[in-house]
Amino acid sequence: MKIVRKFFFLVPFLALFLNGCTKPAETGKLLVVASIAPFAYFAERIGGSHVAVSVMVPPGGNPHSYEPSPRQMARLGEAALFIKAGSGVEFELDWMERFLSINPSLKVCNGVEGIRLLPVKHDGKAHQDGRYDPHYWLSVANGMIIVKNVERALAAADPARRVEYAANSAKLQAELQLLDREIQGKLVGLKNRRFLVFHPAWGYYADAFRLEQIAVEEEGKTLTPRQMQRVIEQAKANRITVVFVSPQFSSSQAQTIALEIGGKTRSVDPLSSDYQNNLRRTTSAFIETMR
Repeated sequence: MKIVRKFFFLVPFLALFLNGCTKPAETGKLLVVASIAPFAYFAERIGGSHVAVSVMVPPGGNPHSYEPSPRQMARLGEAALFIKAGSGVEFELDWMERFLSINPSLKVCNGVEGIRLLPVKHDGKAHQDGRYDPHYWLSVANGMIIVKNVERALAAADPARRVEYAANSAKLQAELQLLDREIQGKLVGLKNRRFLVFHPAWGYYADAFRLEQIAVEEEGKTLTPRQMQRVIEQAKANRITVVFVSPQFSSSQAQTIALEIGGKTRSVDPLSSDYQNNLRRTTSAFIETMR
C-alpha cells in the first residue's frame, strides 16, 4: 500500500496512456465500474446492452484488502458510474477518495442507500464497538432495494434511456420477489436452523430467513487454540458437521475444525456474479446440513 500511495500521482497519466487506443466511448456504451461482482450483476441486468460493466475485486479477491491494478485504475478514469457497497468494506474506504481524484466527474451509486445495516454479531450477540456487517446484498429483500438504487444511478448518468432502465429494473424486481418466496418455501419446516460459517458473511441472509449463522472468525483474525476449541465444542453441541468457507479467504483453520468434528468444509461464495442462482445453490447447501 505504501508503494501505491507513493506513486499515486502517476496514476492519472498512466490511465490516459493505457486507455489511449480503447476508449469506452468508442463502444457507444456507458462504462460502469462495480466494486464487487454482485453489484456488476445488477448493473448488467438493468443496463442491458447499453452498459459495459467491469468489476474491481476479481473472483477470489478479498474485498477487505484488495488493491486495484493500474489497468483497473485506467479504466476507472474513463468510467461514467461507479457502484459501491457503501457499507464499510475496507477496499472502498481505502480507495474511494483516490478514485474520485482520478475522475472528478465520476458519478457514484451507493448501493446501501435505504438499507438498514445490522451490527456485527459473534456468539449471537452484537458487538458494542459500532461495527456493521457489510454483506447486506445477501438478503434478497435488500437486493430489491439495490435494484432501485442502481436504476436511479443509471438513469441519472444516461437520462435518454431511463424508460428502458425502469423496465429492466421492474423485471428484475419481479424475479427477486419470486426468488424470495422460493427460498422461504424451501426453508419451511426445518427444525434445525443453524449453520456454521468460517467468515461471517451470511448474517443478512440468516436474518431474512429466520436462520442462525454461527460464525467462527472474528475481525478477520487467526483463531487462538482456545477459540478453536470453543468452536469445536459448539459445533459438536449443535451436531454440525459442515464448516462453510468463502473462496476469498484461507480455509486452513476451517479444515482443522472440520477434521475435529468429523466433518468437512464446503465453499459458498458471498461475492458470486451469478446472484440469483448463487443464492439458490447456497440455500440448497445450507439445507443439506440443517436436516
